[in-house]
Amino acid sequence: MILKAIVAYAENRVIGKNNDLIWHLPDDLKHFKMHTAGKTIVMGRKTWDSLGGRPLPNRRHIVITRKKDFRAKGAEVTHSLEDAIKLAQAEEEVFIVGGAQIYALSIQMIDVLEITEVHGEFNGDAYFPSFNSGDFELISQQYHPKDENHQFSFTFKTLVRKV
Repeated sequence: MILKAIVAYAENRVIGKNNDLIWHLPDDLKHFKMHTAGKTIVMGRKTWDSLGGRPLPNRRHIVITRKKDFRAKGAEVTHSLEDAIKLAQAEEEVFIVGGAQIYALSIQMIDVLEITEVHGEFNGDAYFPSFNSGDFELISQQYHPKDENHQFSFTFKTLVRKV
């Protein structure tokens, strides 16, 4: 199994505020869909809640929560990252999709980072954890300027963990 994280963060590593995204970037949403469609996505309960408590189409959802009686219609519920990974061990690719706590728990295990770096610094209350960029090789990046559909410029980056 290849464990990937997919995230959009600002230059100051902010990923959200009040359990919501700070920016609306249609091409980033398409990027997320392109990478995760047909795949297993692992998320924390707050991220599940931010989706409206319903699954995204054409994806297997695994939700991690400390709440023992938590139920998520259309998703599998676990109580640890290790249990989530065990559930998905037969999958070819598994995506960690947030939030901050789940990214922090998984960052040392991530094989591939799919990052959308939003150009700017934002106020928020959720951050992507710091990681040693020397552990990863940048294999692609694609810059998108701001335009009529995108209030901010951003860059898609793919980083692969060095062996």
